Amino acid sequence: MNVHEYQAKQIFAKYGVPTPKGIMALSVAEAVTAAETLGGPIWVVKAQIHAGGRGLGGGVKLAKSLEEVEQLANEILGMTLVTHQTGPEGKLVQKLYIEDGADIKDEFYLSVVLDRKREMPIIMASTEGGMEIETVAEESPEKIVVVPVDPAIGFQGFHGRELAFGLGITDKDEQKNIISFAEKLFKLYMENDAEMIEINPLVRTGSGEFLALDGKMGFDNSALKRNPDIARMRDLSEEDPDEVEAAKYGLSYVALDGEIGCMVNGAGLAMGTMDTINHMGGTPANFLDVGGSANAETVAKGFEIILKNPNVKAIFVNIFGGIVRCDRIANGIIEATKITDVNVPVVVRLDGTNAPEAAEILKGANISNLIVASNLGDGAAKAVAAAKGE
Repeated sequence: MNVHEYQAKQIFAKYGVPTPKGIMALSVAEAVTAAETLGGPIWVVKAQIHAGGRGLGGGVKLAKSLEEVEQLANEILGMTLVTHQTGPEGKLVQKLYIEDGADIKDEFYLSVVLDRKREMPIIMASTEGGMEIETVAEESPEKIVVVPVDPAIGFQGFHGRELAFGLGITDKDEQKNIISFAEKLFKLYMENDAEMIEINPLVRTGSGEFLALDGKMGFDNSALKRNPDIARMRDLSEEDPDEVEAAKYGLSYVALDGEIGCMVNGAGLAMGTMDTINHMGGTPANFLDVGGSANAETVAKGFEIILKNPNVKAIFVNIFGGIVRCDRIANGIIEATKITDVNVPVVVRLDGTNAPEAAEILKGANISNLIVASNLGDGAAKAVAAAKGE
């Protein structure tokens, strides 16, 4: 789950992570009032969407008067902001964040993320603040500082010193400031089941203080129940409506760009199914894990969500019957075709518990666009052929 910048800065404040003062606004009038409250003389008007690259897309602008705040708020609020992370369709700006200007001496990049290879969090930093970290990694990898932190011992002084030295910070007071900043950030990360915290840019002011000029956070969805304050920050309007609807039925759904809809039980099998479709010359239209308790209702809802994508030319149902029996899934598929108008070929591969019984059920269903496959490779090949109209 992601949060907006203004929400990230509310969380920063709880941990004593320094940020400029700011106020969220839902209208142009609220934006002007916020600027008056902050006092100025310089303000930053920021679009609030769940995506990076807002500045390059025209969603972050500097105002030097209340009139400019009003003008910029009018321009940004309600615009469809397109960035490299939103895709060409962009995102509608429904909230603004009005923030005090800052005395910027230098800009850095700072984040805490999980390194799966090291199997522990890392603090990642760079002197190239304001740039995409992917670009820095590609063009100047030597400018990226990586400090692994084993959760068993937590953040220690030597971690902070390694970070400060890596960023070339030599002033003793500034070293203390950046070490304290990183320690608070790591504590926030661990205590809230965060997956990623990114500050870009982190700025050093003329007085040697460090401020989080931006804030981007992502949290583990599975841990939201033990982090209710974080869960309450969820903004469903920023999420894919099909993914939100799928979650209500216990389905894990992610839209993709292909033409073959996938309905699979188990994330690993789902990934393997998508890989096999690609290997056979097709492209998956989605990731859809129906889990271990699939029934007619969830299968029907899965078909409905998949078929909302106009690019889908065929559906591949690939189920391994372990927790759920194959005959139950077969009956669920038949019932689902009665509930939902499935107007594309459906290739079904069922294996595991009661697979022979399931095969007989499907053969006797007499559904014209239902194609039974014998194994994963056969099913993927038939789905690709069906999508091509062969």
